[in-house]
Amino acid sequence: MARPRETPIGLQLATTAKAVGRAFNDALVEVGGSLPTWLVLRSLKAGQPETQLELARQIGIEGPTLTRHLDGLERDGLIRRRRAAGDRRAVRVEVTAAGDTLHDELLKAVIAFDRQLTAGMSEQELSRLRQSLERLEKRFRPSLD
Repeated sequence: MARPRETPIGLQLATTAKAVGRAFNDALVEVGGSLPTWLVLRSLKAGQPETQLELARQIGIEGPTLTRHLDGLERDGLIRRRRAAGDRRAVRVEVTAAGDTLHDELLKAVIAFDRQLTAGMSEQELSRLRQSLERLEKRFRPSLD
């Protein structure tokens, strides 16, 4: 089998994703957060997940991993968990005032990072990149059903 002349696109994409992900997390850490913190707070602020299980599905992590993150966020006073009135097994997650404040700081860092990441790229380049990434994600995203 012939060796590829260029880096395989899968390897290049994986390497790039890792480097960008690390830089993004570092930007969030600088203002007191992290990628998991941002994902949780962003989802909760959007008002979409009704329960802890729905939150785990929405942000794409396993329940036990989410529980560990929520334990830390709750310990830091950023969220609170409550049993649902209609279903005692279901746990609702809510953002506290401190969580709102951190969310706002993280949002500023996210916007600044996005500007840095896309600097020098035209709208047409960004549109093509988004379309390509969406197609790849759809092809390889695990089914949540």
